[in-house]
Amino acid sequence: MSDTPKKRILFLCTGNSCRSQMAEGFTNALRGDEYEAFSAGVAPGRVDPRAVAAMAEAGVDISGQKSKAVDPFIGQDWDWVVTLCDNANEACPFFPGPVTRVHRGFDDPPLLATGAADEEEALAPYRRVRDEIKAMVLGLPRSLQD
Repeated sequence: MSDTPKKRILFLCTGNSCRSQMAEGFTNALRGDEYEAFSAGVAPGRVDPRAVAAMAEAGVDISGQKSKAVDPFIGQDWDWVVTLCDNANEACPFFPGPVTRVHRGFDDPPLLATGAADEEEALAPYRRVRDEIKAMVLGLPRSLQD
């Protein structure tokens, strides 16, 4: 085990229900030896059951994660604050200290699933965005550099 401290990442979305939950789950599951990830929302709601299902298909259990407000995370030490949707990017509060703020926008699976004919069709955008987020996480830290 390395004595180097883990890099801390806060993933932000609007509701902290889907994309940021996926990013937190993948980072801690796949890169937890190097990174410590958290997620929050500018207007938190609840974790989306389809996000939980899509992540379970990928072998990552996020069923115990909770939707959280961003305010308690302000003032903590972060290496990166990563916004994953345009609304969170625009509403992101100021984080003091030596933090790198990055925007990596992903499509909104619940919005894309609206009007789906069945559950399989509704899960398709969740799976696609899940895989895109997984690729970002596997590419850390390079994927957070401009």
